[in-house]
Amino acid sequence: MIVKTKKYQLENGTFIKLAFGNLLKDQWWVLLIYLGLCAGYFVLPSLWWIYGATIALVLYGLFWLIQFAGISQLEQGKFMFEKLSYEITSQQILLKLNTKQGMPLKWENIKKAKVGKDYILLVLSKAQMIHLPFRIFNSQNEIKFIETILKRKGLIKE
Repeated sequence: MIVKTKKYQLENGTFIKLAFGNLLKDQWWVLLIYLGLCAGYFVLPSLWWIYGATIALVLYGLFWLIQFAGISQLEQGKFMFEKLSYEITSQQILLKLNTKQGMPLKWENIKKAKVGKDYILLVLSKAQMIHLPFRIFNSQNEIKFIETILKRKGLIKE
């Protein structure tokens, strides 16, 4: 079965929100480092432990926000923000700019997937992802077919 979607363009704000949320889930351990630095207050009582750790945490978050915002401006990242349609099979995902231009993407390149309440998110790396809202599919059966592929490939849990 081949699932052909309608054309869809990923908005910059949606990308930044999804990428930053994905980063927070992946790098939850940064909060442990923050708490460890704040715990320095109990060794040598000074509020500078808390101030310094908070400033470092905020700068770390800003660093990644700037990275994600910058991706949409770079020439290499422009492809993710074009108006694309997708042809999805159990072998690959074909990202199509138009009828003559496209790029195949093997399922092996996808690190993980997430099925939200109204979208499917395929994560390739920290900064590359494919966002497939349910509204671009033609039927509920197509969504279920893709979820079945994701389960078979081990990208989502049942």
